Amino acid sequence: MINLQRLAQRFQTLVEIDSLSRREWDVAVEIEKILTGMGAEVCYDTAAEHVGGNCSNLVARFKGTVDADPIFLSGHMDTVGPGEGIKVLFEDGVFKSDGTTILGADDKSAIAIILEVMDVIFENNIDYPPVEIIFTVCEEIGLLGAKYFDYSLIDSKFGYILDTSDTRGIVTRAPAANKIAIKIYGKAAHAGVAPENGLNAISVASKAISGLELGRIDDETTCNLGTIKGGVATNIIPDSVEIRGEARSHDVEKLKRVTDNIVNAFQVAAEEFKNSSGLPKVEAIIENDFFNTNIPEDHRVIRLARKAAGNIGMTLASKTVGGGADANIFYGKGIAAGVLGTGMADVHTLNESVDIRDMENSANLVLEILKVHAAGKINP
Repeated sequence: MINLQRLAQRFQTLVEIDSLSRREWDVAVEIEKILTGMGAEVCYDTAAEHVGGNCSNLVARFKGTVDADPIFLSGHMDTVGPGEGIKVLFEDGVFKSDGTTILGADDKSAIAIILEVMDVIFENNIDYPPVEIIFTVCEEIGLLGAKYFDYSLIDSKFGYILDTSDTRGIVTRAPAANKIAIKIYGKAAHAGVAPENGLNAISVASKAISGLELGRIDDETTCNLGTIKGGVATNIIPDSVEIRGEARSHDVEKLKRVTDNIVNAFQVAAEEFKNSSGLPKVEAIIENDFFNTNIPEDHRVIRLARKAAGNIGMTLASKTVGGGADANIFYGKGIAAGVLGTGMADVHTLNESVDIRDMENSANLVLEILKVHAAGKINP
């Protein structure tokens, strides 16, 4: 029932509309036109005011034909760069860009698939449950659309986000993450005339960093210091330096422990350098970036997806990942979101691609999920 020609044409249309993070309005207008043409009730929240963009999260609601709990489907509208002036090549069933930009399958393959599924439902008079569609903004720059989403606009307590590669997997576990910013304050002095009058903030930072365990801590925990900025000139003792990093773990206690260890390392190093003026000083700013996701195997979002997959001759494996997605934010709000794949490959690179056959498989799975849920074959 999936119309491959329409799916392909719609995907190409969407990816050729520029929609870098904070600039999603043009593609949102195209999506809104399609959804309202299907009879959806469409609205936007106020996320744009918080993210500094030209577009807010788009929400579309379909009432359904059966009495069932509402279910949501979601993807994000923004892309990474270089993502302007995308020219799509389609050969042997595979979409690519011309090599000068990303393709934008992350995550416009999801949008095209969700729209195709709804088209198929209406064309074939298929019974379906109440469906709430959420297309978010600014996912690529910190899940900002999901963080500032107005959750009062939806009634769904479970659903699916299409935002990974594997069409035969469902992401059920993803880590929590903390953002870490460390600022060290020393004292400036002329590096050639009177270096002894200064206190080198970079030296303090180096001492702390040299004793840290970074990278993969264990099979569910990682940490990284990714940027360091400090100093003014080679002939001036640097009086400040800022280090930014992150820690991630599937275990929230481990996350706290690793974060605390990083902060403590800088405080200990500062004590070793401390002079009579009380310098250096350390300022640590810790921000929770996103919650962990841990959906139990017996949750209906998993059972429903597995039942649907079985109906169409697929198996669906539970996946544990090391990255965050909108699903983490939804889960923190008490909304279970299984993350499904669209087949996108080499995302965030000039080699990004997606196979129309994978998109078709993904669409068939989503369609079957809605049919199984409408039939009431999976208990809450």
